[in-house]
Amino acid sequence: MLLFLYLFSNIRQKLSLVTGKQFRITRGITWLTFSALVPMFFCAGTPVHASGSSILRDGDYVVLLHGLGRTSRCMQPLAEALDAEGYRVVNVGYPSRKYPIEKLAEIVGQEIERECTDKNSNIHFVTHSLGGIVVRRLLGTSPMENLGRVVMLSPPNQGSEVVDVLRKLPFFSLIMGPACVQLGTDPGSVPRSLGPVQFDLGVITGNKSFNPLFSHFIPGVDDGEVSVERARVDGMKDFLVVPRTHAFIMRADEVIKQSIYFLRKGHFERKTETEH
Repeated sequence: MLLFLYLFSNIRQKLSLVTGKQFRITRGITWLTFSALVPMFFCAGTPVHASGSSILRDGDYVVLLHGLGRTSRCMQPLAEALDAEGYRVVNVGYPSRKYPIEKLAEIVGQEIERECTDKNSNIHFVTHSLGGIVVRRLLGTSPMENLGRVVMLSPPNQGSEVVDVLRKLPFFSLIMGPACVQLGTDPGSVPRSLGPVQFDLGVITGNKSFNPLFSHFIPGVDDGEVSVERARVDGMKDFLVVPRTHAFIMRADEVIKQSIYFLRKGHFERKTETEH
């Protein structure tokens, strides 16, 4: 905790230089602590390994990948809903703060080989945040013949301005890990260097934020960590914006429903035909 307090005090000092505005230290500490720590504790306690569905079915596989600093527990509501729909769910836990994205993609690829052994079944993905970038890296280096569809929830497909600011601060990379540092908006960042997607992709992102401090650095509408526009990527099949925040979008009932709908249909469900 002392390390976090030290980091937060430095963030306050740095932010005043970057923006030319003074933020009250208590407000900065409150919002940064809540954003950085609460989501991690909310999903804590799941071991880092792949866990197959409790009820195996004859349907396709769906691989679930959580976001930065989270665990597979965060994706459990999705796992249960997908299992009920007849999919064979592989809810992968991976060490998101330990390795760079390239290594994380290798780890996830190994888990998929171990768990998805039926070559006659398609392999779909539903990801949250960093998980989407890991999948883009994985599929860019190791194409799958039996790849199905992919749904990304709040992915930083064009990076995040929040990372641009915070990665310059002391201890940031030590706390958040090398993968987080790679998620900036510069042309050399991993998300922006991966190019257009070459698979059936649907993206769902949020437009609500409970973190005005982070949102201060993000142009336009955002979910507290990623702007709506930076969630987009060339080659995607469909795009949907929902009134949810970055941290908990994967647990929303309408998001789970839309994710399953895309896996089935290849597009999101609209209220009217004119919205397609």
